[in-house]
Amino acid sequence: MTEYERSRTMPAQPEHVFDEAANVGRLDTWLPEALHVRAEELPAVTVHEDRTDEDTSALLRARRDQMRIEWGTRDQGSYAGWLQVAGLDSGASEVTVHLSFFDGGHDPGGRAVGDALETSLERLEEQVRLRVDHAAG
Repeated sequence: MTEYERSRTMPAQPEHVFDEAANVGRLDTWLPEALHVRAEELPAVTVHEDRTDEDTSALLRARRDQMRIEWGTRDQGSYAGWLQVAGLDSGASEVTVHLSFFDGGHDPGGRAVGDALETSLERLEEQVRLRVDHAAG
């Protein structure tokens, strides 16, 4: 098993960050650009990966009371992850994303995963900023 984790501070209340991250219809705005999530009957989703042109059955659960989103493959059990939002005293939030690859064949490698996590967190922060700025003005 290989695990990866990245965190990022975002200038918004944790509820705003969580609501943006957990919006199934807007996941494509911050997930890696090669991944596309199609909701079925939640928690069931299908994830399409452009790189392999394959669809994978997955589960996605958002727990607002815990400010946590969890996901993973449904059939193979080869991959899982979570996103946790924590409030900071300054009114900002810290977002942590954790990925676990149980099957080495599904692990794209540390560099690729690290880059994807950093880019996803940057994109999520941009979406949060747009939402907060739009709500303020």
